[in-house]
Amino acid sequence: MGRTGAALLAAGLLVVAAPPTGAGAAAVPRIDLRVLVVDDGGDAVEAVESELRSTGVPYTVVRLDEPGRPLIDAGFLADTVDGRPRAKYQGVVLPNADPFGAGSAESGALAVYEKTFGVRQVDAYSWAHPGVGLDYTSDGGYAGPLDGVDAAVTAAGKAGPFGYLDGAVEFEDNSPSVGESYGYAGRPREGYTSYLDMPVAGAGGGRASLVGEYAHDGRRELVVTFAYNQHQRQFRLLARGIVEWLTQGVHLGQSRNYFSVHVDDVFAPDSRWDTELNCTPGDFGCGDGEGAGTTPIRMTAADAQYAAQWQQSAGFTLDMVYNAGSGEAWKTANAGSDPLTTQLLADRAKYRWVNHTYTHPYLGCVQDTSTVPWQCAKDAAGSTLWMSRAEISAQIRNNHNWAVGKGIAVDRAELVTGEHSGLKALPQQTVDNPNLAGALADNGVKWVASDNSREPRQRAVGGALTVPRHPMNVYYNVGTAAEMTDEYNWIYSSRADGGSGVCETSPGSTCLDAPLDPATGYATYIAPQEARTALGHVIANDPRPHYVHQSNLAEERLLYPVLDKVLGDYRALFADNTPVVNPRHRDTGYELARRAAWDKALADGKVTAYRIGTTVTVQAPSGIAAPVTAPEGTRKQLFLGTSVFGTAYAGQRSAWTKPESFQQAITLRLPA
Repeated sequence: MGRTGAALLAAGLLVVAAPPTGAGAAAVPRIDLRVLVVDDGGDAVEAVESELRSTGVPYTVVRLDEPGRPLIDAGFLADTVDGRPRAKYQGVVLPNADPFGAGSAESGALAVYEKTFGVRQVDAYSWAHPGVGLDYTSDGGYAGPLDGVDAAVTAAGKAGPFGYLDGAVEFEDNSPSVGESYGYAGRPREGYTSYLDMPVAGAGGGRASLVGEYAHDGRRELVVTFAYNQHQRQFRLLARGIVEWLTQGVHLGQSRNYFSVHVDDVFAPDSRWDTELNCTPGDFGCGDGEGAGTTPIRMTAADAQYAAQWQQSAGFTLDMVYNAGSGEAWKTANAGSDPLTTQLLADRAKYRWVNHTYTHPYLGCVQDTSTVPWQCAKDAAGSTLWMSRAEISAQIRNNHNWAVGKGIAVDRAELVTGEHSGLKALPQQTVDNPNLAGALADNGVKWVASDNSREPRQRAVGGALTVPRHPMNVYYNVGTAAEMTDEYNWIYSSRADGGSGVCETSPGSTCLDAPLDPATGYATYIAPQEARTALGHVIANDPRPHYVHQSNLAEERLLYPVLDKVLGDYRALFADNTPVVNPRHRDTGYELARRAAWDKALADGKVTAYRIGTTVTVQAPSGIAAPVTAPEGTRKQLFLGTSVFGTAYAGQRSAWTKPESFQQAITLRLPA
């Protein structure tokens, strides 16, 4: 083992270690593509673990407070396979620089292991002190709250693990009354390279480090000196770089920044919120019945023209989720004239289109509206009455055929049912409509939308799979900012402030300190908050689409300020090598299905992956695609020759990949 360590240190890093050229040369070690996580139960370690989990990186957790936990010693960390030294972990995540205590046997074993195999260590949250390569904060640094601090990626950070960022990393400050971040900014000592820093006042001024690499004693540590959790933007921005640094850019798993927006009810009108009744006519128990009291909201031809122009200027494509039968009914009721449909059809190639059923009926149980809330109707024997397979199938088929007849490119495998109906909807409908799966099969539907707020996990519906969608908090039943703010106030204000008081009784909600100003509340509070939420999904490797309604593109066009802020903030944060990925419905379905299969293969212990020098080998169960990330210049071994591996993203190459013909494993050749 000593000769192996010397050979590796002479080469500099494991990445460039060369295979032996003579019989007397030490065997180049095998490094398994798995991360060791030592967990103290804190938020910082959980955040790093969540990044590994969500991107598909295999890892093993040792919980410090768990009785009978394994000791981290030489045998736990390394062994020999086929006469070759094997490092069982390619990286180590610790709560801090020394969670076992100074001079402990476990600390010593880790130090020897990291030095011998060139394995790196992340200190998830440390205070600034010389033991991690930083001066004490009393020596020209800073210790205290970081809410709202403008940190920046340094030149070394951009040239290294954080090259996908444009430089700015603003710490969240979502509430002036709540402290959200705390940390230490220290001045670097010898061996420390700062990757993220902030301005400091006092003696000397200048900048001090919040994240950096400390090289010492033949080892490398990434030191993070601020507290965070997995949801905070500052961590989400840095998470990719932390993993790339830890794994030296070679690991299982991949990550993208996804953003898609489905616009439901296209061609159909949406009911309008009644600011006097504080409900939506047409909803059960509101007003005098369907459509009473207010004028429905529907896009105009001018709204459609604006949507096409906005897409072009924003560099972003919307998914039009359409109800053709509702549009035909509108046309019939308006003397055969429908400029909106005419304009959308003229621009049909500029959008993606998704079937939303012909007339948007409820596809689940037959609704008994004699009570509030409604119930599932039952027959004389007490059995639930369901919409039939034939009726559901006709809704899907007729909408698809209409689009084909109008020259719209639509994929019959994609479907969004009205209100996600047909799927179980608690509390009234505890199971899927038993006729739904058959109707989906009748029409070749493979990907059916579900509501992520109800069902965040993909699941099977017969032969189809669900595609969970994030609801955006821009309401379907408003056309103006004043209406939106009025309804928002009703939901999120206490009874004492004139609201419904639901926020007081719902455990998942909080009340506004005071009702929002109808004239400014949407622009200054609601839209920025919704943009922040959506951007959080985008930068969390979450491919699930967001959904809104055609009413949000009508009248005051409330959706655009949200989308403009999401895209504007994103492009200000990320470099050009990390663009937003805008998948369509089916692509999201495939991504979620591949992830589920991969996660199961990992959980079942059926994946073997390692590197020896500049060769990476991955073995997974037959038919399972593996997500792999590697540096630029990596090539994939074919039966004859090699090809460029993967696609470029965030300065790396990555892909879901399988063995080539006549191969049992995936083999990659890393650049020397």
